[in-house]
Amino acid sequence: MNTLPETILLHAQSLPEGGVLSPKEFLHLGSRAAIDQALSRMTKEGKLLRVGRGTYVTPIYSRFGTRPPAPEKVVASLAAQSGEVVATHGASAANALGLTQQVPIREVYVTSGRTRKLKLGRSEVLVKHVPRWMLVLGTGPAGAAVRALAWMGPTHADESLATLRRTLPPSEWRALASSRAALPSWMARAIGEEAARG
Repeated sequence: MNTLPETILLHAQSLPEGGVLSPKEFLHLGSRAAIDQALSRMTKEGKLLRVGRGTYVTPIYSRFGTRPPAPEKVVASLAAQSGEVVATHGASAANALGLTQQVPIREVYVTSGRTRKLKLGRSEVLVKHVPRWMLVLGTGPAGAAVRALAWMGPTHADESLATLRRTLPPSEWRALASSRAALPSWMARAIGEEAARG
């Protein structure tokens, strides 16, 4: 029979990279105090990384040493666990969609859940709550386009939409155009004007 820390560690190591652990998952094995103590001890020993309050991940071991898991994998795992929608920030989306050459310095994601900071080794990842309309089209290209437009702002909407119309797959452009009712007025107007051009 495994000890509580061994059981937690076995479970942690069975998860894919970035898989998150929560103390609540282990309440069937012992008291909350015992679980918290085991997680704390394993964090001090370097077997787990505490990325946020009540959230732990397994470090990645390679021949080059130990590193935290990739931020996007941790964020995706958190989203799956909590049922939130988590997506790339507008600045990252704008860069990925070719609307700007600027590369964001900080790693920021947007969420339908609460705002929180995740500590991954030396870097910090911000998961920021945003209004529902920013996530109305989910995490695909049309959803990224909404967040990119919000980040670019009304003054760059027309040129951004002309680019998006050329680069988005037709089905994603149609999804963007048909979601106007859920978007802010300036964005809905700009999308409508671009859609009417042809």
